[in-house]
Amino acid sequence: MNAGSNEYLARAVEIAVENVGKSGGPFGATVVTRDGKVFDGVNRVTATNDPTAHAEVVAIRRAAAETGFNLSGAVLYSSCEPCPMCLAAALWARIERVVYAADRDDAASSGFDDALFYDYFGPEGDKQLMPVVRDGYETTDYLAPFRLWDRLPDKVEY
Repeated sequence: MNAGSNEYLARAVEIAVENVGKSGGPFGATVVTRDGKVFDGVNRVTATNDPTAHAEVVAIRRAAAETGFNLSGAVLYSSCEPCPMCLAAALWARIERVVYAADRDDAASSGFDDALFYDYFGPEGDKQLMPVVRDGYETTDYLAPFRLWDRLPDKVEY
């Protein structure tokens, strides 16, 4: 890790500390784009009653709002190991690399135990935690949105 990486990781930890004093969770994240723009995010889940308002997602949203949804070449620095939702958001944003400080076990020791979620996506994950099924689709024209999308001449490709 280079000096810049240390600086951005320290920044993510610092804003996480500040966020605890602002009724937020102890998580901070910083996205640094390929051209050096910096976007911070802090956990606002309980402050805003938004279960998706994790620090990493907030930072990604801010970066994407200003630079576009494809963040290829960007690095996500997080005060803590990102949960599966945040990792998926980073993948969708095409983040190049994720660097974190505390790990999932450190978070669990303070009551943030996402182990069930990590396990859920593993090969032996208990899918009873939240069953996901394909059902009822035969009674709708479920491919209509995709057919319309395929015909759009000015669509923005993912």
